[in-house]
Amino acid sequence: MECIDYQDVDIFHSGHVACAGCVEALSLRVILNIVGQDAVAVVPPSCTAVICGIYPNSALSIPAFHTSLESAAATASGVKRALLAKGKPDTTVLCLAGDGGTYDIGLQSLSSAAERNEDILYICFDNEGYMNTGGQKSSSTPEGAATGSTPLGKTTRKKNLVDIMAAHRVPYITTTSPGHILDMKAKVKKALQIKGTKIIIVLIPCLAGWGVADDAGIKAARMAVDSGIFPLYEVEDGERYTVNQLARTQSVKPYLALQKRYRHISEEQVEQLQIHTDKAWQQLLLRADQQQ
Repeated sequence: MECIDYQDVDIFHSGHVACAGCVEALSLRVILNIVGQDAVAVVPPSCTAVICGIYPNSALSIPAFHTSLESAAATASGVKRALLAKGKPDTTVLCLAGDGGTYDIGLQSLSSAAERNEDILYICFDNEGYMNTGGQKSSSTPEGAATGSTPLGKTTRKKNLVDIMAAHRVPYITTTSPGHILDMKAKVKKALQIKGTKIIIVLIPCLAGWGVADDAGIKAARMAVDSGIFPLYEVEDGERYTVNQLARTQSVKPYLALQKRYRHISEEQVEQLQIHTDKAWQQLLLRADQQQ
């Protein structure tokens, strides 16, 4: 287990409306604690927007700009340029978005911001679906998972957003998990030292949407990493791949069994998901030149 020396700086407050046991609230607290007070948050419609609260109330002690679902990165670009014009180049502008507003509806503005290499920190809380509007599937939803719009299981695979954004040659894109807080802290600190577009994808097991127990969010997040379904890795300048946890300690089956959204799938489907996971893992290791 990780030993964490954590001191809160009181940017994310109690009284928010996250579900009991929600690991997004934990992730928000850790990320904002590292970012600090000299920051502006841009928040599109998402679970994050609900958690942070609507004007004039806020669970954040930094300014929070609520914007439209498709325009988070564009709004953040404008906020950053306004701060530069006011002589405040060091103020961090961070997007706090979900996968629906990142993988899908907001992808065009994120792509444009990345092409311009806007100096923003983009955080995607990836709960693999449109969880605060009924749990419908997004392009981040994995193959086989049952959702509000795919009750028999999604028939297509999860979009690889890391590769898509790496193709834009952004300075930094990475994955992290609330089950690996030290990894998360280190990556946020690293991103803050880099100029240009930085993207951090945080896996957020949705308790209701995934069908896991209220106290099992961290367990699910760790199992996703340990099985290789959600590997922890970084890509710098679209070229340099680094895998942060090389050991896979379990198969995908226990991870799938933990969640109600996979309870309908057959053993053959589990085997197929294992094959897909193994192939993606080997491809990642080859890119990182860390083939085992």
